[in-house]
Amino acid sequence: MGIKTLAEEFVITIDGPAGSGKSTVAKELAKKLGLSYLDTGAMYRAITLKALEKNISPQDEKELNQLLKNTTLLIEDHPHGCRILLDGQDVSEQIRQPHISRQVSGFAKNPFVRSALCQWQRKLARNKKIIVEGRDMGTVVFPHAEVKFFLDASLEERARRRQQELQNKGANLSYQKVKEEILHRDQSDIHRKTAPLKQAKDAIYVDTTQRTLPEVIEHLKKIIEKKLNKQKK
Repeated sequence: MGIKTLAEEFVITIDGPAGSGKSTVAKELAKKLGLSYLDTGAMYRAITLKALEKNISPQDEKELNQLLKNTTLLIEDHPHGCRILLDGQDVSEQIRQPHISRQVSGFAKNPFVRSALCQWQRKLARNKKIIVEGRDMGTVVFPHAEVKFFLDASLEERARRRQQELQNKGANLSYQKVKEEILHRDQSDIHRKTAPLKQAKDAIYVDTTQRTLPEVIEHLKKIIEKKLNKQKK
């Protein structure tokens, strides 16, 4: 019994801190299982990009609320993940720039932004068999998801991965700088008042520090298949 043969909606959530591997794992797992994939972090990055272009601060709730009302955000499945269309423009590459990474947590903790994007995310996943990844997928956005994972790794390993990712894109940041930025993002995500980063009570914890990407994907795949077999019985 495969997920694709199910008639109803089937949601798998993958949460975790920056550099834990959740985006890469979610994309590859979705490919293996033939599911849709939603990178919710990209949605926050897109809103951050637009707000910065309009010189709107994360604290300006009136302007942010207006911006959200006048924003069209579409997420399209793509062989390499998701295409992010902001007001009809493909911003998939722009939202990955270092200055967006540094600013996104400020906008992500704004209650107006989180509320709006939570609704958009639920709408995008409606009636789909989908893997969604982010920081509050299993706790807030999809509390009744069929399978939930929380991926984690040591701070040092997460910094190493992020530095490698940035170098591959031509950005030359020191390991120490990347580590400091990840630590800052961790603190911001964990301690924000609205939808803080935390493991859902029914989520399966997976430490990826010493595991290769194929090992993590296979581990999650087996857990999902086991869940499906239980449903079949």
